This record gives sequence, C-alpha cells and structure tokens, in this order.
Amino acid sequence: MNRPTNLRRLAAAGLTAALSLLLTACLVSPGKFEAALDLRKGGAFSYSYKGEIFVLGLSELMKVADKADAGKFEPSACYADDDMAKERPCTKEELAEQEENWNADQKSQAEKKKKDMEMAKAMLGGIDPTDPKAAEELAARLRRQAGWNSVVYKGNGIYQVDFSVSGQLSYDFAFPTMEKMPQIAPFFVLNRRADGSVRLDSPGLAADNTGMAGGFGSLAQMIAAEKGSTEAQDGMPNLPQIDGKFVLTTDGEILANNTDEGPKPAPNGKRLEWTITPRDKAGPMALIGLGK
Repeated sequence: MNRPTNLRRLAAAGLTAALSLLLTACLVSPGKFEAALDLRKGGAFSYSYKGEIFVLGLSELMKVADKADAGKFEPSACYADDDMAKERPCTKEELAEQEENWNADQKSQAEKKKKDMEMAKAMLGGIDPTDPKAAEELAARLRRQAGWNSVVYKGNGIYQVDFSVSGQLSYDFAFPTMEKMPQIAPFFVLNRRADGSVRLDSPGLAADNTGMAGGFGSLAQMIAAEKGSTEAQDGMPNLPQIDGKFVLTTDGEILANNTDEGPKPAPNGKRLEWTITPRDKAGPMALIGLGK
C-alpha cells in the first residue's frame, strides 16, 4: 500500500493556502520613513510622510510558488501491508492511481492560481500585476490623489514618496489610502471622538501584524517543506525592513500614549516621539484631548 501521507501533495496544498493568505492580507508596507503629525485645539491638523512604501508584487510570489511545484510526476513509495516500515515495489495499478491523483492535483492548483491572479488584479484596483507597466501605473494613480507631492518608483516594489496634507480634523483620517484599493492596512489612523478627543493608531506598523509579514512567513515555510530545506527561501522577494521615526506635536491634552519616554516640551505645546523598528510589537498609539 502507499504511505498514507504524501508530503509533496501536502506541501503543494500548503503553497496554495499561503497564496490565498497573501491575497487577503495587506498589500502595502512601510520601509524607511519619517512622519509627523501636528494637532491643534479646535481640530486643525497637518500630517506628512516622507520615505519608502513597499507594494507587494503578487506576480513575484506566483513565480516563487511555481518554482516549488513538483514539475513532473514522481511516484511515492509503497509499503507492505503488514509492515509500514518495509518498502516494496509499487504495482502498475498503484502507480497509475498515484499519477491520476497527481494530475488531478495539478489541474486543481492551476485553476486556483488563475483565480488568485484574478483576485490579485481586483485587489490592485484593476492593475494587472504581471504587466511590466503595472508599477508606473500605480505611481501615476497615486500622483493624481491629493497630498501625494512626489511618487517615484525605485524598483522591487519600492516607491519613494513625499506626502503632506493639512486641514480641519472634523472627520477620521487614514494614511495611506489608495484609489480603488480599500483593503490595505493603513500605517496611521486618526479617529475623532464626539468629546473632541482624537485617537491615533497604527495598524500597519505593528511587527505582529498578520498581514503581509505573516503571509510571507507561511509561504517561506511551505516552500521549505516542499524542498526539504531552508534553501527554498533564497528566491523570496527581499522585503524592506521598517525603519521609521514618527513625531506628534500638539497643544492639546495628552491623555494616553505608548512612547518610552512620554511627552516632552515643544515650542507650541508638547511632543511625542516614536522610533519604529521590526522588533516593535505595537505601533504608535496616543489619545489627545483637543476640546470640542
């Protein structure tokens, strides 16, 4: 009989699961950057971000997954019915059944990958990730949004950006937002409360964010399982490491924050400062009272 567990088949199924995770995870991540937020009593605010934004190239992940495919049918070992540790030659019927199952798996995976690519295109707002012009198309889309003063594509999914905006914070604010891509996890979010206070959160900056980082980890593990070694990770895309500095200044009341040193005096109020690294388990958080 065949060994009940076919490791190759399980690894291939795992790759499909990892790709699905990536397609439902965040697509955008920060690299090296400096960001600043100023909040004034009454709700006036200004925000700026200068630095790198990494947009996940799903087509590259598909190529990595393709490299981990079996490529051609390879028979699994067969074992004696009375001794599962004793290997024996497979019969023609067993080999035929194995190959039939393998072909069915390949067909199923091909169909799944096709659907995943269609989903990737939809999540990128209609941009085809396999198109060589896709990166510049996304850059052009960002440049036409208010606040994006400069967007330069540097290659390997990395954009160098200069963003700034100011106004009256009578609404919630999030950065970044990208036209036709509502599913991305923003780096910073401001929620204006009914009592006049503003809460700052940073869901896209936490090291334990299970979006892109978690998806890449799963994919790397599945490829390693398929190849039987850690060498399979060599072809993984090189993700930029988060290396950020964020400064918040305000003349309002600092009700809560998660900085290491707390508020410091500033010319027009107080100042909170965060240095953000891949080791941080939580991104910046603060609650500022501005009055109604």
